Amino acid sequence: MPDRPEVTAVEIARLAGVGRAAVSNWRRRHPDFPRPVGGTDSSPAFALAEVESWLRSQGKIAELPLLERVWRLVETLRDPAGHPAAPLARAGAVLLLQHREPDRWAALADQPDTRLATALPRALADTVRTVFGPGAASGTGADGSDGLDGATGPGRPGLFGSTELDLARLLARLSAEAGPAAAYEQLLARYAEANTRQLSPTPPEAAELLAAVAAVAGVPATVLDPATGLGSLLLALPSTTARHGQDTDPVTTALARLRLALHAPATEPAPLPVDLRPGDALRADAHTGHAFDAVLCQPPYNERDWGHDELQFDRRWPGGLVPPRGESELAWVLHCLAHTRPGGLAALLLPPTVAARRAGRRIRAELLRSGALRAVVALPAGAAPPYGVPLHLWVLRAPRPGDDFRQVLMLDAAATSPGSAELAEGGRDKVRWPELRRTVLDAWRAFDLAAREGLPLPEDRPGRYRTVAAIDLLDDETDLSPARHVPPAAPPGGAAGLSHLGGRLTELLAGLADPGTLLPGPAADPVPGAGGGPGPVVTLGELVRSGFLEVHSSGAGAPTLPTGSDPTGTPVLSDQDLATGSAPGAVLDRAAAADGTPLTRPGDVLVPALGGGAARVVGPGGPPAGAALGRQLHLLRPDPAALDPDFLAGHLRSTAVARRAASHASTTTRLDIRRVELPRLPIAEQRRLGAAFARLAAFDATLRQAAALGHALAQAATDALAAGTAEPPSAP
Repeated sequence: MPDRPEVTAVEIARLAGVGRAAVSNWRRRHPDFPRPVGGTDSSPAFALAEVESWLRSQGKIAELPLLERVWRLVETLRDPAGHPAAPLARAGAVLLLQHREPDRWAALADQPDTRLATALPRALADTVRTVFGPGAASGTGADGSDGLDGATGPGRPGLFGSTELDLARLLARLSAEAGPAAAYEQLLARYAEANTRQLSPTPPEAAELLAAVAAVAGVPATVLDPATGLGSLLLALPSTTARHGQDTDPVTTALARLRLALHAPATEPAPLPVDLRPGDALRADAHTGHAFDAVLCQPPYNERDWGHDELQFDRRWPGGLVPPRGESELAWVLHCLAHTRPGGLAALLLPPTVAARRAGRRIRAELLRSGALRAVVALPAGAAPPYGVPLHLWVLRAPRPGDDFRQVLMLDAAATSPGSAELAEGGRDKVRWPELRRTVLDAWRAFDLAAREGLPLPEDRPGRYRTVAAIDLLDDETDLSPARHVPPAAPPGGAAGLSHLGGRLTELLAGLADPGTLLPGPAADPVPGAGGGPGPVVTLGELVRSGFLEVHSSGAGAPTLPTGSDPTGTPVLSDQDLATGSAPGAVLDRAAAADGTPLTRPGDVLVPALGGGAARVVGPGGPPAGAALGRQLHLLRPDPAALDPDFLAGHLRSTAVARRAASHASTTTRLDIRRVELPRLPIAEQRRLGAAFARLAAFDATLRQAAALGHALAQAATDALAAGTAEPPSAP
């Protein structure tokens, strides 16, 4: 491993808050830029200390953020021949000591490095064994064994180097700022971002939904997650719940164990009820013979080598019905069901294809016949990784002797229904979690209560959910997709609702200006400089230098949360919101937002960095004031005494200006905002042209609204005729 922290060009860009191209420019233009100390020609590595010093001398960074300094030390401790997450296990153990035994850490921190180098490993081993029980220190090292004992061998005191001691002290500072659990979450988030192919943690909102589904009849006392990963599903449960898990990666298992412990109150008695074991849950089940009150799982998807051949006679398969080789997800379903006590609940997040693939028909039919499958919930895209896929939530109850309940709740929470269209749009930031959670839990709670108490089943709700007898699902396909079984919602208000939509469309069309009043006539004298013709022009870059214009570029954008998570939060506009004219679909993450995040004001002009052509003025009929910027947006703030906003926006929407100022170096057209040219005109002439641009923009927006409403009206009328709830109009 390197003896000092190193960074790549991408990481330098992150430190300075710029793009990677800027770092390449610095290397070419500044002879004093630090030389590479490692890496390859295509991805050189630089000494962090030299880079930090250079950035500070150039005024490009005041001080390296604390989290970045911690992460650089974690990277330095990584052994190229070992597990990439091994240093995070050591960091988690240090945070656990600071969380559970702050006085002991304070006493250790006062010792000189020569004593701390041997005392700290002992303290970490003691804390881990106390918190998790005897023998639980295994899995916290690079090799998955007793990594806290260092290189001197088990049972002997280890020895920490200066980098590890520096890391421990920086972790103490990070913990003091954010708290031990939040500090570890930041480190795990950085690791997950850098290893997206290996790790796709279940987001907390989805984990909380599964935990709530499992708790509708009371909080389960024991819970298993056989595909634990970083422990996201178990983290959604109370720390007093006995949480069990298994993961194929021993170091990831250690990270999840430490994560759960750091989120438990420091005063909670030890050892904690956390039992996570390494190993392949299908091939080497660590919980054979054990049943739990609930099993929560988001298993790996599309695995071909899951153990089909060696598990032909496994006891987990009902009636010897072996899942097909291409149905690994159904093998996980049966594994979870086998570890659920009679009457207990299993909830799994699965791809939608599991509900319909022909190869899994016999397994699905057996789950229906046995009464185990109780609900299939279609979630909107963006609820959990992979975020582009609308996953299904399967809910099962392990059958009790004599239980003859054979009904299935089909719930389409991803369907478009009146008043909640956002649920069907997809996208991680588009999911309205409070509404989605309420929809799922209300339907499941009523259905499950009826099943357990023998009460009447809840009345079907077209467009949202329907109760289907298991026998009606047993056919040649046994397709369990909710969209196939939930009837579409009737138009709001029936025929009256259709009439209302038609009236609204008529109003919009009547409000359109006569195109003849909008079309410009031939110019007697062409405007100098307009359209690239002869005449004086000025670039936006020159206006910025003259103080007549401010430009704020969002880059990666402000950190966001789903809209429903903070109803009073600051809205965040995305480039898609700007292009479609829709309301912001996310709010600002205040905890992660930097100070001084620019917010829109009336008269600002917003334009997407990619593609252009959608410049809009903040104000009535346009984007809202007081919004933060999402990714890939430019905010232009003109001095209204020198530059008219509508005049500026109109030119930015013009084809000629956008093409001349765009970069075509790649397949994506990117607008170089400072190269945009405007004709030099008096402010009175700008305002006259700006008013014409504004009328055209309003005309275009009204046409878009009318087109969308017309499509909705046609679809609603088609559905009403097909469902027999409306009569065709009388023939003329």
